[in-house]
Amino acid sequence: MSLVPKTRRGALLRYGLGALVVVAFTATATAVAGLLQFNDFAKDLSLNPPIKHASVTIANPGNPQTLLLIGSDHRAGEPFNAAHTDTMMLVRLDPNSSTINVISVPRDLKVEIPQGGAVSTSKLNAAYSAGGPNLLVKILRHQVFQGLQVNHIIDVNFKGFSDLVDAIGCVYTDVDHRYYNNTAVTDYSSIDIQPGYQKLCGDNQAETGALAFVRFRHTDTDIVRNARQQDFLRWAKSQFNSSTLLSSRDRLLKIFGANSQTDANLHSTDGLINLFNLIVFSSGHTVKQIPFPAIIAPCTVQSCYVLANPGAEARAFHEFLMPTRAGAAPPAGGAAPPHKPGGRPAPPGPSNLFADVTGGKAQASALGGIAIPIYFPRLLATGSSYCAGTIGNCPAEIATTGSYPRAYLIHDPSGGTHVSYRMTVALDPSNGEYYGVQGTTWRNPPILNSPTETRTVDGKRLMLFFNGHKLSLAAWRTPQGVYWISNTLTDKLSPSQILAIAGSLTRA
Repeated sequence: MSLVPKTRRGALLRYGLGALVVVAFTATATAVAGLLQFNDFAKDLSLNPPIKHASVTIANPGNPQTLLLIGSDHRAGEPFNAAHTDTMMLVRLDPNSSTINVISVPRDLKVEIPQGGAVSTSKLNAAYSAGGPNLLVKILRHQVFQGLQVNHIIDVNFKGFSDLVDAIGCVYTDVDHRYYNNTAVTDYSSIDIQPGYQKLCGDNQAETGALAFVRFRHTDTDIVRNARQQDFLRWAKSQFNSSTLLSSRDRLLKIFGANSQTDANLHSTDGLINLFNLIVFSSGHTVKQIPFPAIIAPCTVQSCYVLANPGAEARAFHEFLMPTRAGAAPPAGGAAPPHKPGGRPAPPGPSNLFADVTGGKAQASALGGIAIPIYFPRLLATGSSYCAGTIGNCPAEIATTGSYPRAYLIHDPSGGTHVSYRMTVALDPSNGEYYGVQGTTWRNPPILNSPTETRTVDGKRLMLFFNGHKLSLAAWRTPQGVYWISNTLTDKLSPSQILAIAGSLTRA
């Protein structure tokens, strides 16, 4: 497991997520505003000079496009050797697809970097410092994804990310476990966020903000952090539409322009229209995460690397490029076919589960007499266990009384207050893998917008939210509230496991 030293605390979320939030969420509003708005946006982007000699291939109008989103601490006009990046995300917009495909490339991926006539072995993020976005694209094309063509580069700094999250009114986030670290004690970035569904704001310096959450990597891996960033993007996209953002359009575009650098084509009205037409077409599509086939290598004295098999990289890249056909059922992956009215319900759950009624009842008892019926799953994934008590089986650097389980209130955008609880289940805590049981009297939270499908399991009509082949969340509404099972950030549990666990929800 590799860790982020304090000296690079500011380096992660300079993060391309902010770019996609703005580009994807304001595209329709901008297009409606007409040519004048595009001209104004081009001026906003011109606040910073374009990336020199950007290694991009400009696509013909209407063709699919691949965006490289970079999170960096680079300031326009300064040399790249004084800058760092910790986030490299590829986004595929395809008019023939029903999804926006996203793949994050680990910053710690082992690559060969040419420097001054020599070649050195280093991590992928060092390519950005050595030669900026163009060297990064070159190494991605020749050493990671053979044949990659990048159509646009968008490099956003961390202040841009935080300001954009605040400008869109913050993001309701499904926090999988307690995040805590004290810089004064460990020399790593401070954070203090409780588990459970809640609103996180940008907060440039706050230990409880979205920036701290997305950049965390103190007790997990580069892969889990990438998944956390992509999940945050999906949660943000599920929360907002073009009409919601129309009133703050000008502010969003100015923030984006002031805190980003792009290729020169996006400084032109024609280039923006070409990209935005495609984004408008894709605005209703779900975000599909393509997992990078990472192999976490043992750390040595010199460094901690992520490795990958070239054949597995090629398969992931092929999946990234392939459009998802509208109406296609998610591939099996252990999941049953969709349940149709009048058909048979899903088959019994898989064998890699076990019953833990005692643990579930103990969690319900610890929550006390809260004003919502408490449901717990009778079944858990084999090898997992409830996080309980102060520290117990879930790592923390302070006592976590009130976290495992957690009873709390969620405040909705209209000012309403909703009684809620979270049970956290540890699957592989040493690598940051947790799944969760959420209950709330808020019956229509944003995370439950637009389910992929519904399916009846053990008499419960479940709303299912697929992320590509993986089942990320299964939810069930009752007259008193709504309950869901959240997969781990990397969707480690199979669809059949999530279905069976959700189907086994039992009132305490």
